[in-house]
Amino acid sequence: MRVSPRHAVAVWRRNLALYQRTWKLNLLPNFFEPLLYLVSIGIGVGSYISEMGGTSYVAFLAPGLVAVAAMNGASFEVTYNAFVRLHFEKTYESMLTTPIQPEDVLAGEILWAITRGSIYGGSFFVVIAAVGLAPLPAALWAIPMIPITGLLFAAIGIAFSLRIPSIELFSFYFTLFLTPLFLFSDIFFPLEERLSGVWLWVAEGLPLLHPVRLVRAAFAGEFSPRLLWDLGYIAVVSGVLMVLAARITRRRLMD
Repeated sequence: MRVSPRHAVAVWRRNLALYQRTWKLNLLPNFFEPLLYLVSIGIGVGSYISEMGGTSYVAFLAPGLVAVAAMNGASFEVTYNAFVRLHFEKTYESMLTTPIQPEDVLAGEILWAITRGSIYGGSFFVVIAAVGLAPLPAALWAIPMIPITGLLFAAIGIAFSLRIPSIELFSFYFTLFLTPLFLFSDIFFPLEERLSGVWLWVAEGLPLLHPVRLVRAAFAGEFSPRLLWDLGYIAVVSGVLMVLAARITRRRLMD
């Protein structure tokens, strides 16, 4: 991938300028979804569960939902928004009339998706820290995990978006991919206490599990060699998908 940082930032700045016009409408739905889960399940179900993972249930939920907020922010940007810019608005074709190249477009879109994921994940982190659910200063180690989560799901989402012919297929992406990740990625219950054998190995393939585990480890102030596997998983999956997306982007935009 040959990327011009200046041109990639130009794409990022273009998206930022548009986002500044509608940020309130865009921020509220994605920000409040994990917050509502935290309040309803954490307080509701939590009143029947004395503790989970050595802490209160609402405190157990909090770090996983930080990762979910970052996932949601990045995913919406590289799915519906990117698809509209590619197929309906023809934004990328207009960009190519300038010195910007397809790889710059891709890099700028991924950078912007990371930014949006960081806005949602960071805002959620601030809220739970304010109510005492993020033990400081140890939980500050979770902050770098927020853009890392955004990177992972930006790469996954853009690779999917570039391959599908119809916007209706995003319903499958969100319902049959992101929703199962949300339910079975160590957010609501410890997988190691409920799964065993081959199912634990299957769970290791779930993309959301690794950011959740990293954020939870930061909150607990516990770091183990397994976290290197989580970081490695994110790096490899993100890198492979971005290379694949770069090839598809050049083919789609230059044909």
